[in-house]
Amino acid sequence: MKNYFFALFSLFFIFSCKKNTPSTSGNWVVISQNLKYQKDKDYFNIKSGKFSFKIKNADLPLKKIILLNSSLLGYFEALNAENLIVGVSSPEYIFNEKIRNLVKSGAIKNVGDEQKYDIEKIISLKPDAIVTNYVPNFENTYELLRKNHIKILFFDEYLEQNPLKKSAYIKVFGQLLGKQKESENVFETVKNNYETLIKMAAKINNKPNVLANEMYGNQWFLPGGKSNFAQLITDANAHYIFGNNGESKAIPLSFEEVFVKSKNADYWVNVGNHLSKNELLQINASYAKMKVFKNGEMYSITGKIRGQSNDYFESGVVRADLVLKDYIKIFHPKLFPKYQLTYMKKLR
Repeated sequence: MKNYFFALFSLFFIFSCKKNTPSTSGNWVVISQNLKYQKDKDYFNIKSGKFSFKIKNADLPLKKIILLNSSLLGYFEALNAENLIVGVSSPEYIFNEKIRNLVKSGAIKNVGDEQKYDIEKIISLKPDAIVTNYVPNFENTYELLRKNHIKILFFDEYLEQNPLKKSAYIKVFGQLLGKQKESENVFETVKNNYETLIKMAAKINNKPNVLANEMYGNQWFLPGGKSNFAQLITDANAHYIFGNNGESKAIPLSFEEVFVKSKNADYWVNVGNHLSKNELLQINASYAKMKVFKNGEMYSITGKIRGQSNDYFESGVVRADLVLKDYIKIFHPKLFPKYQLTYMKKLR
């Protein structure tokens, strides 16, 4: 199986910016157009995408969680709340060492994978809630779990095209887990760091040209000009070669189209999970024809990997500041001469 996370990564772009912080609308706290929450006298209410959830205040904080997406694990890690997780899916794709050790010891149960969940095991764990991205193909599974009185909460953080809004989801988890103050502190730290980094990068006059992603099959999915990625590149004071595109989703292009668009690219980033240029050529020898392959610098998302897992898809979901700092370090290395990349790694 091709690395599951990088397949998801490309899909996130397919489904998929000015910096905004959570605001209030009436007595709702608005994280983004996809997520808001409200607490009244009796209930904690969440509106997440097309779903609405109502949880009795008396049932909070949640103490037993089953997590079906490791991309949401970053919020639990940032709140030091891994001990509240009783079940996970596909533990081989989890980077967090504390979770991996708890799975090995049996304290956290493996409840299946993205192909099939172990319904009986999930029911036997009697979770307060299941937390997951919404996957339409699993609707029958969700309905079966609901019939067994198990609450399912859907959070699709990957749809957010603003890095700080994705980080701000931690505020909802703070409410659910009884860690409101901690969640506020984490978000304010990330936000302040991020905004400081933007100001630092803006002082550099040179704006290098940037290419992203790689071929999947016969198509090269370039992130749209209104995507999360495009916003990060803009905030890092660089020029994304597809930045004038008006889409938030990824656009499928042929190799020839990208070859022409990337003729002036200085950097090629997010080159999958590859560890060397030669490895990349084994997949597609045509890359060698590209100017950026021969003369530019190339970076993959392999700075924090372990087996089949990658921390970029866990802590990186929350730590927008560290992702941005990586890009600034790549494009403007003199700003941070001693900083070592966190999630990215140079291909040689």
